[in-house]
Amino acid sequence: MTTHPSTAEKGAGPLLRAWREQRRISQLELALRADSSARHISFVETGRSRPSEEMVLRLAEHLDIPVRERNALLLAAGYAPRYPETPLDDPALGALREGIERLIGGYEPYPALVVDALYNVVAANRGIMTLVDGVGEALLEPPLNAMRLALHPQGLAPRIRNLRAWRGHLLEQMERQIALHRSEPLRALYEEVAAYPVPDADPADEPPEPVPYFALPLRIEHEGRTLSFVSSISTFNTPMDVTVAELAIETLLPADPATAKYLQASLP
Repeated sequence: MTTHPSTAEKGAGPLLRAWREQRRISQLELALRADSSARHISFVETGRSRPSEEMVLRLAEHLDIPVRERNALLLAAGYAPRYPETPLDDPALGALREGIERLIGGYEPYPALVVDALYNVVAANRGIMTLVDGVGEALLEPPLNAMRLALHPQGLAPRIRNLRAWRGHLLEQMERQIALHRSEPLRALYEEVAAYPVPDADPADEPPEPVPYFALPLRIEHEGRTLSFVSSISTFNTPMDVTVAELAIETLLPADPATAKYLQASLP
């Protein structure tokens, strides 16, 4: 698993160097992208030169550093954070909340939810609530966590017919997020859900014949029938707030006509 810049390192230079190395970009390449020089990048990374606020933000942009970490980088360079972290229930984000609710509500009868950086569910439509019906009560206590709901033995895991493949997909997704964000809580969540027991594969859980899915499906049992979905995840473009930057909208698209027909009939 990818390592990250240590929070113990002082100054913007070591942080920038660690992000650059993590992105596998040379000093020269970064300099060309940022309209600077390799010599200046070297001086910044070694602490011989203090970058301007504009340069910090420019380098962060070209290194695709997450918004939360850009604030940390600015602080390390001696500047004030640029991006606020507004609570989702703040009146300033009222239009955002209304838009999200309208979006996932309009996606019904198909399932859709919104999660934060730790996969806590901040909004879900009726399609999702239908799928999680019957999971352990403890898992439904706020804050609901999408990874725990999916992989916990008292969650959806016993009903997921291709659990090993879907579990692998979810863990790989978390690994990518850990590689992008310096988040110990996210790493702790990963270690927790990765340690959940996985039952032996049951040949009966495999489809009787190959199905030409266009993406890895989530095959889940619901009221005696197997529903199949493919997942799509969307984020906000050029966010200017940490909270907004870390939101992800996941929609589950029916992967076959039978699933679509069932949902349309059961959740008009």
